[in-house]
Amino acid sequence: MGCPKEYSTKGGMGAALLSNPDKIEAILSTLVKGVSKPVTCKIRILPSLEDTVNLARRIERTGVAALAVHGRTKEERPQHPVHCDVIQAVAQAVSIPVIANGGSLDHVKSHSDIRSFREATGASSVMLARAAMWNPSVFRSQGALPLERVMEAYIQHAVRYDNHASNTKYCLCQMLRDKVESPLGKQLHAAQTSAEICEVFGMEEFYKETQTLLQAKQEALSTDNHYIDRPVMDGDVTTMPVRFDRREYPPQITPKMHLLEWSRREKLEQPVYETAQRALDRGFQSTVTVGGKKYRSTLWEKSKKFAEQSAAIVCLRTLGVPEGRIGDPDSGLVNKRKRDEKGDDESEEEKVMTNGFPNASDSSSRKRHPPKTPQEEVKG
Repeated sequence: MGCPKEYSTKGGMGAALLSNPDKIEAILSTLVKGVSKPVTCKIRILPSLEDTVNLARRIERTGVAALAVHGRTKEERPQHPVHCDVIQAVAQAVSIPVIANGGSLDHVKSHSDIRSFREATGASSVMLARAAMWNPSVFRSQGALPLERVMEAYIQHAVRYDNHASNTKYCLCQMLRDKVESPLGKQLHAAQTSAEICEVFGMEEFYKETQTLLQAKQEALSTDNHYIDRPVMDGDVTTMPVRFDRREYPPQITPKMHLLEWSRREKLEQPVYETAQRALDRGFQSTVTVGGKKYRSTLWEKSKKFAEQSAAIVCLRTLGVPEGRIGDPDSGLVNKRKRDEKGDDESEEEKVMTNGFPNASDSSSRKRHPPKTPQEEVKG
């Protein structure tokens, strides 16, 4: 309940909730009762000190574990001074921990300032956002490091862990602050890739060396895929950590189709899929039975169809049967079918069987009648 941005408040979220204390109480009470973890919340102050204190007390009664207070109203922005006295009044009015927020611009420039801001507000702790983004070493008890050193260390981490270049550039621009229009800032703005960012800061050699190491690790992992994909028995089920990626397969080919065709060729019964759904995140996990044996991916998928495809992949890889990925040798098991003009993308196995019976739309299941003789046509 601290965000004053229009994209939040227009939807009734963020600081817009401050004008609806009944909804605040309902949301927090439901959360406290519904989860086993401690629930905390954050608010901005209201125009009236009395209203702010009353809201804080009402929030405390919901059972939350702590309350963060940004010492500005919904209308105020960073250039406005933070109201330490209001945060202090809230801290004195409630018994739960109060976390002071909003002191980045006026109060916190170093580690020692964090303690001073906490004492000025009477809070139990301090929450920092922009001060930490401007110079993460603000938390260093020995004193903040020079910004150039911090930026270089950040770039090293960003490159090593393949952070997206646009995010890296954004964070560096935040560190530059009022120097963003300097020659260095303009060069940084023009950079579009991690390599170009490193070039701006004279770190070209570091980038090349790191990319060489990352490439070597990637190649080592690709050659060790046999270990990563090694089947592991979970009771009577063969498992692997496999996830289905539709982009790896041609538009009309899926692992399920390959498994179905292989089962037919081996004169086995049609694969049977059993799918479970996890209530926590609505993830899906499927187990396929082929030839009396069960196969399952240890990874949960976003849909039932994807979970079944993952199970089929585990089975095919365990059996050493091609699964039809782009670039794989043609197995000859699946005959590609063109989608009809209506864009029907029904899978091969769904075209063959519907609820265990031949699909009425399948031409192979329709009754065939011999052509009528001319006499029969006349009689008709």
